[in-house]
Amino acid sequence: MLPMNGVIIQFFHWYHPGNVWKEFTEKASYVKQLGFTAVWFPPATKCFLGKKGRGYDVYDLYDLGELNQKGSVATRYGTKEEYLTAIQKAHEEGLYVYADIVLNHRMGGDESENITVQQVDEENRTKMLGEPFEGSAMTKFTFPARKGKYSDFIWDHNCFSGIDCIKKDEEELHGIFKIVNEYGTEWNHSVSHQFGNYDYLMGADVEYRNPEVVQEMKNWIKWYLETTKVDGIRLDALKHISSEFLKEWITYIKTEISSDYYILGEFWKDEAEKIHHFSDDMTNLISCFDVPLHYNFFRASEEGDKYDLREIMHGSLSEKIPVFTVSFVENHDTQKLQALESAVKEWFKPIAYAIILLSEHAYPCVFYPDLFGAKYSDIRDGEEIHIEIPKVHILPKLMEARKQFGYGPQVNFFDDPNCIAFMRMGDKKNKGCLVIISNNREACKEIRCGEEYSNAVFYDFLQQRQEEILLDDQGTGIFTVNAQSVSIWVMK
Repeated sequence: MLPMNGVIIQFFHWYHPGNVWKEFTEKASYVKQLGFTAVWFPPATKCFLGKKGRGYDVYDLYDLGELNQKGSVATRYGTKEEYLTAIQKAHEEGLYVYADIVLNHRMGGDESENITVQQVDEENRTKMLGEPFEGSAMTKFTFPARKGKYSDFIWDHNCFSGIDCIKKDEEELHGIFKIVNEYGTEWNHSVSHQFGNYDYLMGADVEYRNPEVVQEMKNWIKWYLETTKVDGIRLDALKHISSEFLKEWITYIKTEISSDYYILGEFWKDEAEKIHHFSDDMTNLISCFDVPLHYNFFRASEEGDKYDLREIMHGSLSEKIPVFTVSFVENHDTQKLQALESAVKEWFKPIAYAIILLSEHAYPCVFYPDLFGAKYSDIRDGEEIHIEIPKVHILPKLMEARKQFGYGPQVNFFDDPNCIAFMRMGDKKNKGCLVIISNNREACKEIRCGEEYSNAVFYDFLQQRQEEILLDDQGTGIFTVNAQSVSIWVMK
C-alpha cells in the first residue's frame, strides 16, 4: 500500500562524502516536514573497497558495518548501529525506508581457485573467443572475519557464471570470461539480450541457476528484512539478473515474509515497451523507474524552445503502467561525471519537478543534490573536473504544492509546442491547481476550468507571477507564465 501523494527522497548521490546514516538522522524531521513519505538509502553492505566503496562493489551482504573487513568496520555510510538508528528515526517520523540491494555480483574474493573459463566478445557475449582454458581467479568467498556468523555459506566458482580477471601462467588477463561449471558453458538466458546476452556486468557474476545460491539469497533477505525492519527494497541492475530467479525470490518475500514490502527495480532502458515487457514478465510484482521520462527531461533541457512540450510524456512508462512507475528527474547514475551522464540542465529542473510532483500518476522520487546541493570532483581523461550542483530553490515550494493541491483527476492542455498546462481537479477534501509551463518566452493560455470556478480568483502559489486572475462566469481565465518557467495557479 502506497501513501496518498507519496514522494521518495533518494538520500545520497554517487559522490556523497559519507556518513549518510548520521546525516539522515539529523535531517529526518526536516525531510518529513517537506512532505516526503519515504527515503531510499544507499547499499548498507560491506564493499570490496571498504570505506571508499559506494555500496555497489558488494563483498559481504551480511556485514552492514559491523565487522573489520576490507580495511574498516564502518562502510562509507557508517556503522550497522548508525544504520539501524537512521531507520528507527525514519519510522519515528512516519517515513518508509527502502534499502538498496545489489544482487548481481560479488567483488574482493578471499581465495583463488583453479577454474576453467572461456573468453567472450564484449560486444556480443554469445560469441566465444578461442578455446576454454584453465587459470586461477578470486572466486572463493569465505569471509574469515565473520567466522560463519549469520551464515556459514561459502561462495565458490560454482556460485558464479562469469569473471573479469583471471591469471594464466602468471599473466593477469582482463576481459569477460564465462566460467565453465556444472551449469554449462552458456549464460543464463532469462536476462536482457543487449550485447547478445547481458548476464555479465562486473566482478564475479552470481549464478542463479545454482539452487544453493537461490536458497542462500532467500535466507539472507529474510535475515536482512528482520534485522533492519526496512519497508521495501530498491533492486540494482535488473537487466543483468535472471527474471526467473527474481520472480521466485520476490514471491518468496511476498508470501513467506510479508506481502507489504514495496519492491522497486532499476531496469535501465530508454524504451518504455521493454520495461513494460519486463514488468509483465515479472507479473507486476515490481515497480520500475521511468527512465524514458528522464530522457525526455534531458532532451527538453538540452533543446530549449526547439523541444515540443506536447511530447514531454510521450513514450514514458507513466503513460503505460503508472501504478507500477517511479518518476525521477535525475539520480546517482545520470549525474555529471557518471557513466550514464544525462544531467538535466538547471533551468529545466523546476519544470521537470513540477511535472512529476503535480501529475496525477506515478510515484515521484527527488534526488539529494537537487534538495541540498552538492560539490564534488572526479578525474576524466586525466584531468580533475570540479562540479557544483546547486539546489533547486523552488523544490520545497513544489513539495508544499503537492501536499496541498495535488489531488483529483488530471486534465491536460497540451496544445502548444512551447506552452503547456494541466489541471488537477481536486477532490471532496482538497482544492486542485493549474500548472502552466513555458520553455520559450513569457506566455499565456486561455483555459476553461469549469463553471464550479465561476468568478473565482487565482494566484500563483510559486509567486513567480504577482498578478491575480479573475475567471469569468463560465470559469474561464487567461493564465500566465514567465519565460522558461512554471507557475502553479490556485484558487484564492
